[in-house]
Amino acid sequence: MLELIKDIIVKFRSQLLYLFFGGVTTVINILIYAGLRLTNMPVQLSYWLAWFITVLVAYLTNRKWVFNSQAETFSDYFSEIVKFYLARFATGVIGSAMMWFGVSLLKQNDMVWNIIQNIFVILTNYILSKMVIFRAKKKFER
Repeated sequence: MLELIKDIIVKFRSQLLYLFFGGVTTVINILIYAGLRLTNMPVQLSYWLAWFITVLVAYLTNRKWVFNSQAETFSDYFSEIVKFYLARFATGVIGSAMMWFGVSLLKQNDMVWNIIQNIFVILTNYILSKMVIFRAKKKFER
């Protein structure tokens, strides 16, 4: 049984780490968002400030521990972080729209909709990170 668990952890290392750090960044996002809302900051401003901080935390954890970034030069790092923020911005806009839909249009609880949009964003961001941002460079053989 222990061997099976070890095999699963090895096989799904990237996904498990992404879920772990995604959970950490989600908690950070929710705490920052809730703290900003306690100051009566508007929903969208709270959303985007929490988003910006959360994306930075996600980039730092994802590049090192989840996707083992192969960036070596300043240009590689710069390209990587720009792609990361652009992808996160795209999903952030969708998350913001989900917040608007749930809170402004449907008049439902903003914390519930923040959790819903976070789940969507985590899944979408994993796919974008794996397929586009931290994609391993292929080495050509001669």
